[in-house]
Amino acid sequence: MFTLAENKEVGKELRATVVDALTAVMEKNDKVVALDADLGGASKWTDIAKTNPDRFINVGIAEANMVGVAAGLNLTGYTPFIHTFGPFATRRVLDQIFLSGAYSKNTINIFGSDPGFAAGHNGGTHTTWEDVALLRSIPNVVICDAADEVQMDWIIKTFSKMEGVHYVRGNRKGVRNVYAPGSTFEIGKGNLLKEGSDYLIVATGQLVSEALEVAEQLAAKGVTCDVVDMFTIKPLDEELLLERLVGKKGVITIENHSITGGLGSAVAEVIADNGLAVPLKRIGVDNRFGQVGTPEFLQEEFGLTTGKMLEQLVKFLK
Repeated sequence: MFTLAENKEVGKELRATVVDALTAVMEKNDKVVALDADLGGASKWTDIAKTNPDRFINVGIAEANMVGVAAGLNLTGYTPFIHTFGPFATRRVLDQIFLSGAYSKNTINIFGSDPGFAAGHNGGTHTTWEDVALLRSIPNVVICDAADEVQMDWIIKTFSKMEGVHYVRGNRKGVRNVYAPGSTFEIGKGNLLKEGSDYLIVATGQLVSEALEVAEQLAAKGVTCDVVDMFTIKPLDEELLLERLVGKKGVITIENHSITGGLGSAVAEVIADNGLAVPLKRIGVDNRFGQVGTPEFLQEEFGLTTGKMLEQLVKFLK
């Protein structure tokens, strides 16, 4: 069960949340191991190296090898968590995730950090608008996008108890609070955060807080919306989606990802597969590469701020 946060300010850095969650898991399970691709300072996984030096491996800038090592560790009874930036955790190592992970039925838990505009000054080479799309194509991979620190903590701890390939994406830095401490969730189930009668907004990850703002501003104009946090993009909660689409004038998806292959595509597939005639507006990045800039500048540049999203919705709502 979850409760919305009263304090909507920026919370603890998600990289610190991941470290704290992993450390707690390691205290209870001596088979959990952590691997990083020479980003221990950026991820703060060097803290894990201090508390659990015998269960931390820095593989160096060798991401494909990291996936292979993780698969080997799992074959010998360990539960591996691996980290690198989003594009290197997915795009660069896709074949290894496919063969050494999913196809071989090994358990590998992947944290891909700084997706989309969160890449900031690292630029286009480090920007991933396509990580969800790539992993959605692999059978049985679980894909999550953490809305805040509370949800990230829960995801990491839950992954540690599951078998298979699991991916969670999230900003390394702090993001605005969405959920109150102690909230719990369910893999494969979306969370209805706000109810309305006109439109359905389905959002994921860091942009869930912006989706709630969009709904509030639309309500001030007399347009009410459901808001769903679809934090598990695969498997998608089709039941909730179809239930909340009843009587709606349209559906809006919001994601820090390409509109091709991500949340918007997943929702479009459900609409098409069920023969529904529901207008759909996908808000995300359309056919563009990343670029250099602060995360704040990039969020504005790629149309993912509350104001920019409202601009995009004017024509759709008409």
